[in-house]
Amino acid sequence: MITMRDGVRLATDIYRPAIDGRPIDTPLPVLLERTPYDKLGTNHGDRTRDDPTPRSKPELAVDFARGGYVVALQDCRGRYGSEGVFEKYLNEGPDGVDTIAWLAKQPWCDGRVATLGLSYGAHVQSALACLAPPALAAMFLDSGGFSSAFHSGIRQGGAFELKQATWAYKHALLSPATKADPARLAALKAEDLRAWFKRMPWSEGQSPLAAAPEYEKYLLDQWRNGLFGPYWEQNGLYAAGAYDAYADVPMVHMSSWYDPYALTATQNYVGLAARKRGPVKLILGPWTHGQRSVTHAGEVDFGAEAALDGALAADFVTLRLAWFDAWLKDGAGPDPLPPVKLFVMGGGTGRKTPEGRLDHGGRWLDADAWPPTTSAITDYFLRIDGGLDRAAPPEAEAFRDYVHDPARPAPTIGGATASGAPVMQAGAFDQRERPDMFGCEAPYRPLAERDDVLVFQTPPLAEAVEVIGPIRAELFIGSDQPDTDFHIKLIDVHPPSTDYPEGFAMNLTTGVLRARYREGFDHETRLEPDQVYRITVEAFPTANLFAPGHRIRLDVSSSNFPHFDVNPNSGEPEGQGTSPRPARNRIYVDAARPSRLLLPITRR
Repeated sequence: MITMRDGVRLATDIYRPAIDGRPIDTPLPVLLERTPYDKLGTNHGDRTRDDPTPRSKPELAVDFARGGYVVALQDCRGRYGSEGVFEKYLNEGPDGVDTIAWLAKQPWCDGRVATLGLSYGAHVQSALACLAPPALAAMFLDSGGFSSAFHSGIRQGGAFELKQATWAYKHALLSPATKADPARLAALKAEDLRAWFKRMPWSEGQSPLAAAPEYEKYLLDQWRNGLFGPYWEQNGLYAAGAYDAYADVPMVHMSSWYDPYALTATQNYVGLAARKRGPVKLILGPWTHGQRSVTHAGEVDFGAEAALDGALAADFVTLRLAWFDAWLKDGAGPDPLPPVKLFVMGGGTGRKTPEGRLDHGGRWLDADAWPPTTSAITDYFLRIDGGLDRAAPPEAEAFRDYVHDPARPAPTIGGATASGAPVMQAGAFDQRERPDMFGCEAPYRPLAERDDVLVFQTPPLAEAVEVIGPIRAELFIGSDQPDTDFHIKLIDVHPPSTDYPEGFAMNLTTGVLRARYREGFDHETRLEPDQVYRITVEAFPTANLFAPGHRIRLDVSSSNFPHFDVNPNSGEPEGQGTSPRPARNRIYVDAARPSRLLLPITRR
């Protein structure tokens, strides 16, 4: 039980290399993993390509100990064996610093502590690195470590990511306070989370978390804090504000195209590689959150090379050992990674695999920078006829419009999300409604047929187009309501085939902007009727080869639920919109107001 500066004790297990059951006396580097998910538990992603059975944290700790390291596994404050009250993200920096200081003083530690962990286990690493503890020696951040939680992970473009709600409910059930209180456990289990998602907004005592007020409080705080300011600049939420102070140690930032932290990983890489001696590395795969050892995401398979295993190392343990060995063991081995290792999706057969997934294919690419220097921004203009064209529109006045009804939002079909069960699924899917996804309705049409989704697409491509980098759209918009959202979705449209007679519209990435924040996220400005505004909608990065015969498609709408909360259009305070109303929204596509998609296309 390691004592923190405020007297709270955190439960920590220590694994030491041993010979014949006797710990080795030689001081060694320590690998620290801090987790809210139980230091004795098992993560579903901790498997290998060849063995789908996940391995527990203690089993993995043994592997690292056999690799020549002391391993420390710690329960975060207020979770499992640790004391204190859990407040998501906000205690992890100081607790991490205190833990590292304690470890560095132990006789079996050589004074160097490295960190590793997935998701929340990456967030806690970045939080402590912002405080630069002197004993920190190296890091491997897997799918987390907020560059800015306001811009990706908790909020995005001003909208609130509702995976925070599903996460809060799941982990309120698993909290020590719930295990110690049968009445609280029964009350939480009695809630129907899917039913609550149809009854928003939530408030104190009127949510599925009413029986767990500490979880309800931080969730509502995140939801209601819509302006970027002191709340979002706290340690643990905003590494970008501490890049200059951030620890200068060898570090890897790893994420994937269907993960909520792809933007975080690229921003941390760019911001820190420019400031640190490093080395600083970036890895981006075609996976969902933490699923680095499988080749598919959702309904799509990316080919035999898509798993980390065999492409970057024999498996994930081997890769991390090689990374730590390179920087913590004298002469142990070379740097195992290029500056940027990324997977470019696309190039497959387009047929259905034996497992029933679309064969989209892909390949790994090494680069010296993010985005790769071979990528250049190319404009694709939105046209009145639904086209997406390199030529600017000629019309003197043209627009397309639709009605966003908050009572009937466009449903989320896959994407970059995590912890969304039972209301969200992550990954690549044909963009059509289906009975097994929340919010979909019979007759389960393609999203392109909804009257609140505008579709803009190229003709079938005569030659391949490779897109690698950040994605954004500049839109000229209007609305008859004081606030509304604009969502974009980049899609690779496979042509009709024997296996897919109607084709396959594969989602690549999404973005959103809540219009009240169009002039800046630190203040709100309402929309005026009959006015036209120019906005920029930022989407997550991607890497995809659009094959000949495919189409590049951009969908524009005003909802993507339940991935994001639904804008009531009324301009009411964030998370408190009790008076929803329909909004008629416009996208202008004429010569004076040329809305466009900006794609980072590889020069050939």
